[in-house]
Amino acid sequence: MGIGARIARSQVDGLARSRRQIVAGPLVGMLHDQDAWYLSTMVAAEPGKAFLAEEVAPALAVIRQAFAAEDRWLSAELVDEANPGLAEELEANGMTLVSRLPLLVVEQDGLLVPELPDDVTVRVVASDDDQKAANAVAADAFESDGMDIAFKPDPVDGGAVLVYADDVPAATAAWTAVADQVTEVAGVGTIHTHRRRGLGGIATAYATLKAFELGGATLAWLTPGDDGADRVYRRLGYAPKATAVHLGDPGGHLADLR
Repeated sequence: MGIGARIARSQVDGLARSRRQIVAGPLVGMLHDQDAWYLSTMVAAEPGKAFLAEEVAPALAVIRQAFAAEDRWLSAELVDEANPGLAEELEANGMTLVSRLPLLVVEQDGLLVPELPDDVTVRVVASDDDQKAANAVAADAFESDGMDIAFKPDPVDGGAVLVYADDVPAATAAWTAVADQVTEVAGVGTIHTHRRRGLGGIATAYATLKAFELGGATLAWLTPGDDGADRVYRRLGYAPKATAVHLGDPGGHLADLR
């Protein structure tokens, strides 16, 4: 199995732990009980396996109906190399292709963890109160009205780190549920008052490290939001190995997809 298919397969397995699955042909909708738009998505049902183009339209119709029944907006996250051509078929059936981003990967022995400045400490989120602090950092970083991410006591189910600068919670990053020893590092953010100090890179490195040490992952991946983030992640040992494709139905949160 190629690395792209391995990552996509782990994504299916990880999402399925906390979401209801609507399997339809080559697609699977992942519905979360919370209605935050970013918690529910659609992925390829069988990464690494060829699909029939004529199956895409009826499968997409089934998943659209299921999402509409719960007033959810439909987006899709694919790994291009795992199912070549699937993104184009979804686009031909009315979805909007928002981005193609390099999918950066690091294995356990390739991670480069930066030294911490004297005024910086890093803590693993270990309680509901810690999670509230991480959510507050993320809300400031992403200019959101609020984040409702729940604390996960078992690091195999995902987790997060908080970076403190002079005892102020200043940056955060999370890892997703570990499946097949693979995890995604996501939600990297720094509060506006503490940007350009390297804290986002520190948060990314330590979230990756703790996913390896506590969650049992051996491979982590992420997608950069811009060229600056790309350079930061590559300095930590991440390297491009595949392509992430994000699509969404017209309207909704297309501008928020990365």
